[in-house]
Formats: sequence, structure tokens, C-alpha cells
Amino acid sequence: MSTTDSGKVALITGGSRGIGYGVAEALLARGHRVCVTGRGEEALGAAVEALGATVPGGADRVIGVAGKAHDEAHQALAVERVMEVFGRVDFLVNNAGTNPVFGPIAELDLGVARKVFETNVVSALGFAQHTYRAWQKENGGAIVNIASIAGLAPSPFIGAYGISKAAMINLTVQLAHEMAPLVRVNSIAPAVVKTKFAASLYEGREEEAAAAYPLGRLGVPQDIGGAAAFLLSADAAWVTGQNLVVDGGLFLNAGV
Repeated sequence: MSTTDSGKVALITGGSRGIGYGVAEALLARGHRVCVTGRGEEALGAAVEALGATVPGGADRVIGVAGKAHDEAHQALAVERVMEVFGRVDFLVNNAGTNPVFGPIAELDLGVARKVFETNVVSALGFAQHTYRAWQKENGGAIVNIASIAGLAPSPFIGAYGISKAAMINLTVQLAHEMAPLVRVNSIAPAVVKTKFAASLYEGREEEAAAAYPLGRLGVPQDIGGAAAFLLSADAAWVTGQNLVVDGGLFLNAGV
């Protein structure tokens, strides 16, 4: 854990809990300042307070901006707020996502499909555009998009989510190509991580679910936080346009 303020600033969408919170913890521990976003003001405020207590002087290094990720006004406001408070926005982590429906996509309501894409893909592009214009275009930086292994293979009953995450991976390579050389853009594709968002995939049968993983457990937010911190760091200075699968070895089981 670093007690020195690095001067670098990260904006993390959907950071009030789960993976986003884990990423915020990891970046704070490395000396960065962070802004987290979330839909609920009360939950976001509690997260900001808790994050501020994780490192010395953390209360001055964490802010929150409440709003819905797909709202363009919120995207603009969040970046504007970061620039007002910290004067820069080096890193963006697009973590906000939704999966409001389970079932076959052949029967999926198209309005729901649009909602999934607005939140999971279009909002990520919007935040990337805003951070790029505000700071990264002239000063450089890095972006990490949180995708999913659901975007790499068929995902029964969460097909719309999986398709959106496949789009997120392609968005990553498009942005990486266009924003080089000053801005690096990578994505992370987690398997099941123990969060409220993914609870329906393991709750009540965690031991059974974990048995499919060669490493013997499901993921936790800190696993993704560490991966994101690496991809945003100087240690990954020659890494861009990549999708890092963080799955506890799950895809190893796809062999014949």
C-alpha cells in the first residue's frame, strides 16, 4: 500500500460496490485519487466514506458523483466534477453494467435489449469520449473496460448481457487503435465474481459453482481490482487493445 499521493486520478463507473469498489480500493492503495459513480446517492456516499478510510488521508482522495451511467448529462457532469476537484482525469474504468433479464434471446423484449446496450456499451463510449476530450487527448492516460467471459462464449439465459460484453471487447480495440499513442485501452473479462450483481449465478450453491474452476473458488472484487491496477500502471506501458481473461482457470475446461 502506498501512503504517497501519486497525483494520478481515476474515474470509476459503478464504483459504489462490487467490482467497481474493488478497483477503487486497489487504485487508492497505489496512491491514486478516485471518483466513483453510482445510481443511489446514499449508497454512493457510504462507499466514498468507506473508501476514504482505507488509506491514510483517503478522505481527501475520494469523491462520488451520483447518476445513471447511460445518462449523457451524468457522464458530462462526472468528468466535469473530477476536473474541478482534482484538475485531471488520467484513468477511466468503465465498470457500470446491467443485466435485467434472464431467458433466451429469441424471446427477448427489444426494449430490454436496448437498455442493456445503453448501459453496458454506449455509456462506456460516452465516458471514454468525455475523459478523452477533458484530459487524455492532450495528456495521455489509460482506460480499462470491464467486460465478461460471457462476451467470449455462448451464455445461456444471459445472452443479451453476453452480446453487450462482446461489443465492449470490440469497443476496447477500436478505442485502443484510435486513441494511440497517448492513451492505452484494455479490457478485463472476469468469470463469476462474488458480488450482489452476480449473486443469482452462485447464491445457495457456491461450492457447486466453484467446483468448475481449476483454482477452486469464485472470484472476488479484489481479483479484478488488482488486474485493473496493473493495466492502468506503467508496468503495462506496452499493453493496449488487449482483453485480459480473469477466470480462475475456467476456460481450461473447454479442452477436449
